[in-house]
Amino acid sequence: MVSSEQRRRQLAREKFERQQQRREAARRRARRRNTVIAATLAVIVAAGGAAYATGVFSGDGDKTSDAASPSSSPSPSASASAEPKMAVDAKAKYDMALKTNAGDITFAMDAAKTPHTVNSFKYLADKGFFNNTKCHRLTTQGIYVLQCGDPQGTGSGGPGYTIPDENLTGLGKAGADGTVTYPAGTVAMANTGQAHTGGSQFFLVYKDSKLPPTYTPFGTIDAAGLKAVQDVAKEGVEGGAGDGAPKKAVTVEKATVTKQ
Repeated sequence: MVSSEQRRRQLAREKFERQQQRREAARRRARRRNTVIAATLAVIVAAGGAAYATGVFSGDGDKTSDAASPSSSPSPSASASAEPKMAVDAKAKYDMALKTNAGDITFAMDAAKTPHTVNSFKYLADKGFFNNTKCHRLTTQGIYVLQCGDPQGTGSGGPGYTIPDENLTGLGKAGADGTVTYPAGTVAMANTGQAHTGGSQFFLVYKDSKLPPTYTPFGTIDAAGLKAVQDVAKEGVEGGAGDGAPKKAVTVEKATVTKQ
């Protein structure tokens, strides 16, 4: 027969075990949250953490150092200091086609939902801004994206102007963890971590990724393009890390935007 003292000890032990289980569960949640935060910072820092330091969003495209320039063809110059005037049909849909060494990637854009973003991308594409630029960052942990659109190829470049955030509720309401799911095939704007700081950098989501709803979702990749991005992701990141330059280098040879 169990004595009252033995029963007391048993209850105390069970209480301790429950506390340990709760603490371990909290640690697991914290690790998951930190992984998402770290991966999110990959998008933020690549988009503009260095950009503000170098002034590339100020309209002076010459403030970045020569060492930051890609070693291939010269970078397109950032000559504009203000967002381009609206020139797209705000009721129409457009396609952006990226001809890359890793395969063609085409994504549909809806100007009714993201008029400023679509207008900016058409403006830049028509000027050849994206031609011969590198997709400089791949993430394979926490979030799953290939980031492109930097004329410098370093994560610090931009067009010399910023555009407003748009369609931030397009993927639904944030959950308890403050994130929404950016589905595989989504194209979204990178930014500096502050509102309305998008430039030319964007990321291609190749696998469902949970992120705060602070990145303008403005495009949907076609099946062939998504497979091309996924094939790049399968090769991994240089040096075996989970975040960095893709092992399979990706160059946007030409970008065009056309009305559907």
